Amino acid sequence: MNWLIFWIVLYLVVVIVLSLRHIKSSDLEQYLVNNRNTRTLPLVFTVLATFVGGGTSIGLMAMGYESGLAAVGIGIAYVIGFIIMFFFAGKIRTLGFTRKIYSLPHFLNHSYTSSENPGFAKIFSATVSGVNIFIFFFLLAAQFVAMASLLKFSFEIGYTSAAIISAIIVILYTAIAGLSGVIITDMIQFIAIVIMIVLIFIPGIIDDTAFLSRFEELPESMINGSHYGWIFLIALPLFLSWSVLVRMDIWQRILAAKNEKTARKVSIISGLGMLPFYIIFPMVGMAIRIISNESVDPKDVAYIFIDRHSSGFIFGFAIVGLLSALMSSGDSFLNIISISAVKDFAGWGKAGDGTNIYSMIRITTIGFGIIALFVSLAFPYIVDLMIVGISTIALFVPITLFALISKNAFKHRKIALASILSGFVVNTILFTWGIIFPEEFSAKSSFIPAFIVAAIVLIIGVNVKKGSKSKLMNK
Repeated sequence: MNWLIFWIVLYLVVVIVLSLRHIKSSDLEQYLVNNRNTRTLPLVFTVLATFVGGGTSIGLMAMGYESGLAAVGIGIAYVIGFIIMFFFAGKIRTLGFTRKIYSLPHFLNHSYTSSENPGFAKIFSATVSGVNIFIFFFLLAAQFVAMASLLKFSFEIGYTSAAIISAIIVILYTAIAGLSGVIITDMIQFIAIVIMIVLIFIPGIIDDTAFLSRFEELPESMINGSHYGWIFLIALPLFLSWSVLVRMDIWQRILAAKNEKTARKVSIISGLGMLPFYIIFPMVGMAIRIISNESVDPKDVAYIFIDRHSSGFIFGFAIVGLLSALMSSGDSFLNIISISAVKDFAGWGKAGDGTNIYSMIRITTIGFGIIALFVSLAFPYIVDLMIVGISTIALFVPITLFALISKNAFKHRKIALASILSGFVVNTILFTWGIIFPEEFSAKSSFIPAFIVAAIVLIIGVNVKKGSKSKLMNK
């Protein structure tokens, strides 16, 4: 029996059953935030599935092959980030419930715009959603690249054909099921990842590295995490950690929580639960680096390792498990950017009844999925796609943190807009520079000066305005 086909058929049956269940839903709250009644365990599973899902796992393996333990720095940064989120998760969930907020962009629009100034509201909304969509295109494209790599080897087809098949699977399921379906498949896919770690990855790492002793054969920069430079490594906990507070996928999960207590518990458990994955996956890449006699394409590391350490029944399970985990992350990202686009560009009021909203989201899902597919075909470098996607999100930290702690965020709406635009421009310029002239600047570090610029613009702008107001009051 071809076990790969067996597992694929079994998985597709499960997906179809779940899809048919959720396609009948007419409840907007269920489609978008699972009725804001999700318990701790399902939310923890869906958060972990997104953060350690297929694209991230394969990306971390590729990063481990390329740079060693630098990838662990990302995991440490995320643990710190989830601790930060713990202090705001309850408030985010309550604000979402009372104000009917469905996403991070929706919250920012609520904080910085008003119906009394529709012109500015449109500009701000388009900017926030546009930057977020730009970011998530990179993350979604990374999932397609990883899926295409697995399918290419498993079925001996071309990369382009494999990428197209991957995109079709993710697009169709996301368009049908909404968040409630995403959460259920996330649980299944996270369990599959855990089983693979226990049966394949940990035993394989031990075997290839002679109980870790062969790691000393790697360059020192791969062991101490400095392969991308010390600035990159130091910047991860200082800047990337804050990105958890502005991850749209995390906001959607927090908004779906049953209550404030659940939202806070999910933050802590998810943060601590994800770190082991960010240690194990890079070590897979490092193991392949040790045993390989020739250069390997980083995005192919996952398949090479699985093929080396499994066969038959387990091999089929592992490949389909990774594919399902990739879909888990892919449908999450696609679901989020589609909801954001419909909300912030089309507007719920203009969308009409729930049926029309569903249609708009599903049409947008198809369109955005196709765009991300083209990105994956034009730029099939999973490490760059992953790092740029997860780091650029940090540009939203200054204005989001300000909106969460300030009672007068609306008064500084123009400064908030300037913060986002300035950070995004700096990031785009430096990233482009790094891609064209990698010997002069590392594209992976473009988020550092961009984050600093966004923060400085907001801080200076707010203080200047307060100073001007104080002078006027003294007069």
